[in-house]
Amino acid sequence: MAKIVNWLTLKRLTLLQSFIFLCCMTLIAVLIVITLEFGWAESMRLRFAGHSSVQDWILPVQVAMVLLTIAIGIVLMSILFYRWKLKKPLEILMKASEKISANDLGFHISYDSVDEMGELCRVFENMRGQLEKNFKTLWRSVEERKQLNAIFAHDLRTPLSVLKGYSELLATYLPQNNISREKLLDMIETMNVHIVRLESYTEAMNSIQKLQDMPVHSRTAETDHLISLLNDSARQITGQCGKTFSTSIAVDANKLAVDLHLVMQVFENLLINAARHASSHVSVRYSANEGFFSVTVMDDGSGFSDEELQKAVLPFYRGEVSDANEHHGLGLYICKVLCEKHEGSLHVDNGPQGGGSVAARFFAGLIES
Repeated sequence: MAKIVNWLTLKRLTLLQSFIFLCCMTLIAVLIVITLEFGWAESMRLRFAGHSSVQDWILPVQVAMVLLTIAIGIVLMSILFYRWKLKKPLEILMKASEKISANDLGFHISYDSVDEMGELCRVFENMRGQLEKNFKTLWRSVEERKQLNAIFAHDLRTPLSVLKGYSELLATYLPQNNISREKLLDMIETMNVHIVRLESYTEAMNSIQKLQDMPVHSRTAETDHLISLLNDSARQITGQCGKTFSTSIAVDANKLAVDLHLVMQVFENLLINAARHASSHVSVRYSANEGFFSVTVMDDGSGFSDEELQKAVLPFYRGEVSDANEHHGLGLYICKVLCEKHEGSLHVDNGPQGGGSVAARFFAGLIES
Protein backbone atom coordinates (compact mmCIF):
# COMPACT_ATOMS: atom_id res chain seq x y z
CA MET A 1 0.00 0.00 0.00
CA ALA A 2 2.82 2.36 0.92
CA LYS A 3 4.49 1.62 -2.42
CA ILE A 4 1.30 2.51 -4.30
CA VAL A 5 0.90 5.74 -2.32
CA ASN A 6 4.51 6.69 -2.97
CA TRP A 7 4.14 5.91 -6.68
CA LEU A 8 0.99 8.00 -6.99
CA THR A 9 2.68 10.83 -5.09
CA LEU A 10 5.72 10.80 -7.36
CA LYS A 11 3.47 10.66 -10.42
CA ARG A 12 1.93 13.99 -9.49
CA LEU A 13 5.27 15.67 -8.72
CA THR A 14 7.62 17.37 -11.15
CA LEU A 15 11.09 15.95 -11.73
CA LEU A 16 12.69 18.47 -9.38
CA GLN A 17 10.08 17.89 -6.69
CA SER A 18 10.47 14.11 -7.07
CA PHE A 19 14.25 14.41 -6.86
CA ILE A 20 14.04 16.53 -3.70
CA PHE A 21 11.48 14.14 -2.21
CA LEU A 22 13.69 11.10 -2.86
CA CYS A 23 16.75 12.96 -1.53
CA CYS A 24 14.91 13.73 1.71
CA MET A 25 13.66 10.15 2.05
CA THR A 26 17.14 8.81 1.31
CA LEU A 27 18.73 11.23 3.78
CA ILE A 28 16.31 10.14 6.49
CA ALA A 29 16.98 6.46 5.76
CA VAL A 30 20.75 7.02 5.69
CA LEU A 31 20.66 8.94 8.98
CA ILE A 32 18.66 6.15 10.59
CA VAL A 33 21.15 3.53 9.39
CA ILE A 34 24.13 5.65 10.48
CA THR A 35 22.51 6.11 13.90
CA LEU A 36 22.17 2.35 14.18
CA GLU A 37 25.78 1.94 13.08
CA PHE A 38 26.94 4.40 15.76
CA GLY A 39 24.90 2.46 18.30
CA TRP A 40 26.51 -0.78 17.12
CA ALA A 41 30.00 0.80 17.30
CA GLU A 42 29.37 2.13 20.80
CA SER A 43 28.12 -1.25 21.96
CA MET A 44 31.25 -2.88 20.50
CA ARG A 45 33.47 -0.40 22.36
CA LEU A 46 31.74 -1.15 25.66
CA ARG A 47 31.83 -4.88 25.01
CA PHE A 48 35.55 -4.95 24.21
CA ALA A 49 36.64 -2.11 26.47
CA GLY A 50 39.61 -4.11 27.73
CA HIS A 51 40.83 -5.17 24.28
CA SER A 52 42.90 -2.42 22.72
CA SER A 53 43.29 -4.34 19.44
CA VAL A 54 39.52 -4.38 18.95
CA GLN A 55 39.26 -0.72 19.85
CA ASP A 56 41.78 0.11 17.10
CA TRP A 57 39.67 -1.29 14.23
CA ILE A 58 36.21 -0.17 15.44
CA LEU A 59 36.68 3.47 14.31
CA PRO A 60 37.93 2.63 10.77
CA VAL A 61 35.14 0.10 10.37
CA GLN A 62 32.62 2.66 11.56
CA VAL A 63 33.87 5.28 9.08
CA ALA A 64 33.84 2.73 6.26
CA MET A 65 30.28 1.66 7.12
CA VAL A 66 29.11 5.28 7.17
CA LEU A 67 30.67 5.97 3.76
CA LEU A 68 29.29 2.73 2.37
CA THR A 69 25.83 3.56 3.70
CA ILE A 70 25.95 7.01 2.06
CA ALA A 71 27.11 5.48 -1.24
CA ILE A 72 24.42 2.81 -1.15
CA GLY A 73 21.83 5.46 -0.35
CA ILE A 74 22.87 7.60 -3.34
CA VAL A 75 22.86 4.59 -5.68
CA LEU A 76 19.47 3.39 -4.47
CA MET A 77 18.03 6.88 -4.73
CA SER A 78 19.32 7.19 -8.34
CA ILE A 79 17.89 3.78 -9.25
CA LEU A 80 14.51 4.61 -7.74
CA PHE A 81 14.41 8.02 -9.43
CA TYR A 82 15.24 6.47 -12.79
CA ARG A 83 12.72 3.63 -12.45
CA TRP A 84 9.87 5.79 -11.17
CA LYS A 85 10.34 8.93 -13.27
CA LEU A 86 12.53 8.26 -16.30
CA LYS A 87 12.54 4.63 -17.39
CA LYS A 88 9.01 4.30 -18.80
CA PRO A 89 8.81 7.65 -20.67
CA LEU A 90 12.31 7.16 -22.10
CA GLU A 91 11.34 3.70 -23.37
CA ILE A 92 8.18 5.16 -24.91
CA LEU A 93 10.12 7.96 -26.61
CA MET A 94 12.82 5.59 -27.85
CA LYS A 95 10.26 3.26 -29.43
CA ALA A 96 8.45 6.25 -30.93
CA SER A 97 11.71 7.58 -32.39
CA GLU A 98 12.48 4.21 -33.95
CA LYS A 99 9.01 4.07 -35.55
CA ILE A 100 9.30 7.61 -36.86
CA SER A 101 12.74 6.79 -38.31
CA ALA A 102 11.10 3.85 -40.10
CA ASN A 103 8.37 6.21 -41.49
CA ASP A 104 5.77 4.48 -39.34
CA LEU A 105 3.49 7.20 -38.00
CA GLY A 106 0.42 5.06 -37.32
CA PHE A 107 0.84 4.91 -33.55
CA HIS A 108 0.04 7.02 -30.49
CA ILE A 109 2.16 8.07 -27.52
CA SER A 110 0.43 7.88 -24.15
CA TYR A 111 2.06 8.55 -20.77
CA ASP A 112 -0.25 9.53 -17.92
CA SER A 113 1.84 11.88 -15.82
CA VAL A 114 1.83 15.60 -15.06
CA ASP A 115 5.60 16.02 -14.78
CA GLU A 116 8.04 17.25 -17.41
CA MET A 117 8.40 13.79 -18.96
CA GLY A 118 4.63 13.58 -19.33
CA GLU A 119 4.64 16.98 -21.00
CA LEU A 120 7.51 15.89 -23.25
CA CYS A 121 5.52 12.80 -24.29
CA ARG A 122 2.50 14.96 -25.04
CA VAL A 123 4.61 17.35 -27.12
CA PHE A 124 6.16 14.35 -28.90
CA GLU A 125 2.66 13.03 -29.63
CA ASN A 126 1.64 16.42 -31.04
CA MET A 127 4.74 16.37 -33.22
CA ARG A 128 3.95 12.84 -34.37
CA GLY A 129 0.38 13.85 -35.19
CA GLN A 130 1.57 16.87 -37.15
CA LEU A 131 4.12 14.77 -39.01
CA GLU A 132 1.42 12.23 -39.85
CA LYS A 133 -0.87 15.00 -41.06
CA ASN A 134 1.89 16.57 -43.16
CA PHE A 135 2.89 13.16 -44.55
CA LYS A 136 -0.70 12.40 -45.55
CA THR A 137 -1.07 15.85 -47.08
CA LEU A 138 2.17 15.43 -49.02
CA TRP A 139 1.22 11.93 -50.14
CA ARG A 140 -2.20 13.14 -51.24
CA SER A 141 -0.60 16.08 -53.05
CA VAL A 142 1.81 13.77 -54.87
CA GLU A 143 -0.99 11.39 -55.83
CA GLU A 144 -3.16 14.26 -57.03
CA ARG A 145 -0.25 15.65 -59.02
CA LYS A 146 0.32 12.23 -60.64
CA GLN A 147 -3.39 12.01 -61.40
CA LEU A 148 -3.42 15.55 -62.74
CA ASN A 149 -0.41 14.90 -64.97
CA ALA A 150 -1.99 11.67 -66.26
CA ILE A 151 -5.26 13.44 -67.07
CA PHE A 152 -3.41 16.35 -68.63
CA ALA A 153 -1.30 14.01 -70.78
CA HIS A 154 -4.43 12.11 -71.82
CA ASP A 155 -6.25 15.29 -72.87
CA LEU A 156 -3.23 16.48 -74.85
CA ARG A 157 -3.15 13.37 -77.00
CA THR A 158 -6.01 14.43 -79.26
CA PRO A 159 -4.73 17.91 -80.25
CA LEU A 160 -1.18 16.62 -80.56
CA SER A 161 -2.33 13.72 -82.75
CA VAL A 162 -4.29 16.11 -84.97
CA LEU A 163 -1.37 18.51 -85.30
CA LYS A 164 1.05 15.66 -86.01
CA GLY A 165 -1.26 14.16 -88.64
CA TYR A 166 -1.82 17.49 -90.37
CA SER A 167 1.89 18.35 -90.30
CA GLU A 168 2.75 15.01 -91.94
CA LEU A 169 0.00 15.55 -94.48
CA LEU A 170 1.29 19.02 -95.32
CA ALA A 171 4.88 17.80 -95.52
CA THR A 172 3.80 15.09 -98.00
CA TYR A 173 1.40 16.92 -100.32
CA LEU A 174 2.26 20.63 -100.05
CA PRO A 175 5.66 20.43 -101.87
CA GLN A 176 3.92 18.68 -104.80
CA ASN A 177 1.00 21.16 -104.79
CA ASN A 178 -1.38 18.21 -104.48
CA ILE A 179 -3.65 19.98 -101.99
CA SER A 180 -6.29 22.56 -102.79
CA ARG A 181 -6.25 26.07 -101.34
CA GLU A 182 -9.59 25.50 -99.59
CA LYS A 183 -8.36 22.28 -98.00
CA LEU A 184 -5.14 24.00 -96.94
CA LEU A 185 -6.98 26.87 -95.27
CA ASP A 186 -9.33 24.42 -93.56
CA MET A 187 -6.38 22.45 -92.19
CA ILE A 188 -4.67 25.62 -90.97
CA GLU A 189 -7.85 26.73 -89.21
CA THR A 190 -8.21 23.32 -87.52
CA MET A 191 -4.59 23.39 -86.47
CA ASN A 192 -5.05 26.87 -84.99
CA VAL A 193 -8.01 25.62 -82.98
CA HIS A 194 -5.93 22.82 -81.48
CA ILE A 195 -2.98 25.17 -80.86
CA VAL A 196 -5.31 27.47 -78.91
CA ARG A 197 -6.53 24.41 -77.04
CA LEU A 198 -2.94 23.47 -76.10
CA GLU A 199 -2.27 27.02 -74.93
CA SER A 200 -5.45 26.94 -72.87
CA TYR A 201 -4.44 23.65 -71.25
CA THR A 202 -1.02 25.08 -70.43
CA GLU A 203 -2.54 28.14 -68.82
CA ALA A 204 -4.90 25.91 -66.85
CA MET A 205 -1.98 23.86 -65.51
CA ASN A 206 -0.13 27.04 -64.54
CA SER A 207 -3.21 28.36 -62.74
CA ILE A 208 -3.53 25.09 -60.79
CA GLN A 209 0.12 25.32 -59.75
CA LYS A 210 -0.41 28.89 -58.57
CA LEU A 211 -3.46 27.83 -56.57
CA GLN A 212 -1.53 25.05 -54.81
CA ASP A 213 1.27 27.49 -53.93
CA MET A 214 -1.09 30.26 -52.80
CA PRO A 215 -0.84 31.02 -49.06
CA VAL A 216 -3.93 31.30 -46.85
CA HIS A 217 -4.33 34.54 -44.88
CA SER A 218 -7.19 34.20 -42.42
CA ARG A 219 -8.49 37.42 -40.95
CA THR A 220 -11.37 38.11 -38.61
CA ALA A 221 -14.45 39.44 -40.38
CA GLU A 222 -17.96 40.29 -39.28
CA THR A 223 -20.26 37.39 -40.16
CA ASP A 224 -23.01 39.67 -41.48
CA HIS A 225 -20.52 41.54 -43.66
CA LEU A 226 -19.08 38.32 -45.11
CA ILE A 227 -22.51 36.86 -45.90
CA SER A 228 -23.62 40.19 -47.40
CA LEU A 229 -20.63 40.16 -49.78
CA LEU A 230 -21.37 36.57 -50.79
CA ASN A 231 -25.05 37.33 -51.38
CA ASP A 232 -24.19 40.37 -53.54
CA SER A 233 -21.96 38.22 -55.75
CA ALA A 234 -24.64 35.50 -55.91
CA ARG A 235 -27.33 37.97 -57.04
CA GLN A 236 -25.10 39.32 -59.80
CA ILE A 237 -24.09 35.87 -61.08
CA THR A 238 -27.58 34.38 -61.00
CA GLY A 239 -29.08 37.58 -62.43
CA GLN A 240 -26.75 37.49 -65.43
CA CYS A 241 -27.84 33.90 -66.07
CA GLY A 242 -31.54 34.74 -65.69
CA LYS A 243 -31.96 32.62 -62.54
CA THR A 244 -33.53 33.49 -59.19
CA PHE A 245 -31.68 33.28 -55.90
CA SER A 246 -32.55 32.59 -52.24
CA THR A 247 -30.55 32.06 -49.06
CA SER A 248 -30.80 30.63 -45.54
CA ILE A 249 -28.49 31.29 -42.60
CA ALA A 250 -27.70 29.12 -39.57
CA VAL A 251 -24.65 30.90 -38.13
CA ASP A 252 -24.59 31.97 -34.47
CA ALA A 253 -21.07 33.43 -34.51
CA ASN A 254 -20.60 37.20 -34.68
CA LYS A 255 -17.19 36.88 -36.35
CA LEU A 256 -15.36 34.41 -38.55
CA ALA A 257 -11.62 34.03 -39.10
CA VAL A 258 -11.32 33.11 -42.80
CA ASP A 259 -9.45 34.10 -45.93
CA LEU A 260 -12.11 36.33 -47.51
CA HIS A 261 -10.66 36.25 -51.04
CA LEU A 262 -10.32 32.47 -51.00
CA VAL A 263 -13.89 31.99 -49.74
CA MET A 264 -15.18 34.42 -52.37
CA GLN A 265 -13.34 32.59 -55.15
CA VAL A 266 -14.76 29.21 -54.11
CA PHE A 267 -18.24 30.66 -53.69
CA GLU A 268 -18.27 32.35 -57.09
CA ASN A 269 -17.06 29.19 -58.81
CA LEU A 270 -19.86 27.20 -57.15
CA LEU A 271 -22.45 29.85 -58.08
CA ILE A 272 -21.33 29.92 -61.71
CA ASN A 273 -21.51 26.14 -61.89
CA ALA A 274 -24.93 26.03 -60.19
CA ALA A 275 -26.34 28.83 -62.38
CA ARG A 276 -25.15 27.01 -65.50
CA HIS A 277 -27.03 23.84 -64.56
CA ALA A 278 -30.07 25.31 -62.77
CA SER A 279 -33.47 25.34 -64.43
CA SER A 280 -34.59 28.57 -62.79
CA HIS A 281 -33.44 28.83 -59.19
CA VAL A 282 -30.27 28.66 -57.07
CA SER A 283 -30.31 28.53 -53.26
CA VAL A 284 -27.48 28.97 -50.76
CA ARG A 285 -27.31 27.81 -47.15
CA TYR A 286 -24.76 29.21 -44.70
CA SER A 287 -23.95 27.31 -41.52
CA ALA A 288 -21.26 27.08 -38.86
CA ASN A 289 -20.45 24.19 -36.54
CA GLU A 290 -17.46 22.48 -34.93
CA GLY A 291 -15.13 25.32 -35.92
CA PHE A 292 -16.05 25.24 -39.63
CA PHE A 293 -17.92 27.72 -41.81
CA SER A 294 -19.94 25.93 -44.51
CA VAL A 295 -21.53 27.19 -47.71
CA THR A 296 -23.91 24.85 -49.54
CA VAL A 297 -24.97 25.84 -53.08
CA MET A 298 -27.99 24.02 -54.55
CA ASP A 299 -29.74 24.26 -57.91
CA ASP A 300 -33.03 22.95 -59.28
CA GLY A 301 -31.48 21.33 -62.33
CA SER A 302 -31.16 17.66 -63.22
CA GLY A 303 -28.48 17.03 -60.59
CA PHE A 304 -25.35 14.93 -60.84
CA SER A 305 -25.30 11.53 -62.47
CA ASP A 306 -23.65 8.61 -60.70
CA GLU A 307 -20.54 9.08 -62.82
CA GLU A 308 -20.43 12.80 -62.10
CA LEU A 309 -20.72 12.22 -58.36
CA GLN A 310 -17.56 10.12 -58.59
CA LYS A 311 -15.62 12.33 -61.00
CA ALA A 312 -16.99 15.87 -60.65
CA VAL A 313 -14.05 17.12 -58.59
CA LEU A 314 -11.43 15.57 -60.87
CA PRO A 315 -9.41 18.02 -62.97
CA PHE A 316 -10.43 18.42 -66.61
CA TYR A 317 -13.59 16.37 -66.11
CA ARG A 318 -16.28 17.94 -68.32
CA GLY A 319 -19.07 15.40 -68.22
CA GLU A 320 -21.38 16.01 -71.14
CA VAL A 321 -20.24 19.57 -71.89
CA SER A 322 -20.42 20.07 -75.63
CA ASP A 323 -17.81 22.82 -76.05
CA ALA A 324 -14.61 21.59 -74.48
CA ASN A 325 -12.76 24.77 -75.39
CA GLU A 326 -15.14 26.85 -73.28
CA HIS A 327 -15.10 24.64 -70.22
CA HIS A 328 -12.04 22.74 -69.01
CA GLY A 329 -13.67 20.99 -66.06
CA LEU A 330 -11.56 22.81 -63.48
CA GLY A 331 -14.25 24.68 -61.51
CA LEU A 332 -15.00 22.10 -58.84
CA TYR A 333 -11.40 20.89 -58.76
CA ILE A 334 -10.22 24.45 -58.03
CA CYS A 335 -12.83 24.71 -55.28
CA LYS A 336 -11.63 21.42 -53.80
CA VAL A 337 -7.99 22.58 -53.79
CA LEU A 338 -8.86 25.90 -52.17
CA CYS A 339 -11.10 24.30 -49.53
CA GLU A 340 -8.35 21.85 -48.56
CA LYS A 341 -5.83 24.71 -48.36
CA HIS A 342 -8.24 26.31 -45.87
CA GLU A 343 -8.22 23.02 -43.87
CA GLY A 344 -11.74 22.24 -45.10
CA SER A 345 -13.34 20.04 -47.71
CA LEU A 346 -15.69 19.98 -50.69
CA HIS A 347 -18.63 17.58 -50.88
CA VAL A 348 -20.68 16.95 -54.04
CA ASP A 349 -24.16 15.44 -53.81
CA ASN A 350 -27.73 15.71 -55.07
CA GLY A 351 -30.34 17.65 -53.12
CA PRO A 352 -33.35 15.97 -51.46
CA GLN A 353 -35.69 17.52 -54.06
CA GLY A 354 -33.33 16.88 -56.95
CA GLY A 355 -30.73 19.16 -58.41
CA GLY A 356 -27.07 19.42 -57.59
CA SER A 357 -25.76 20.29 -54.14
CA VAL A 358 -22.15 21.26 -53.43
CA ALA A 359 -21.01 22.01 -49.86
CA ALA A 360 -17.75 23.88 -49.23
CA ARG A 361 -16.32 23.84 -45.68
CA PHE A 362 -13.65 26.22 -44.38
CA PHE A 363 -11.87 26.03 -41.06
CA ALA A 364 -12.71 29.22 -39.15
CA GLY A 365 -12.21 30.63 -35.69
CA LEU A 366 -15.79 31.18 -34.55
CA ILE A 367 -16.62 33.88 -32.02
CA GLU A 368 -19.99 33.11 -30.47
CA SER A 369 -22.56 35.80 -29.96
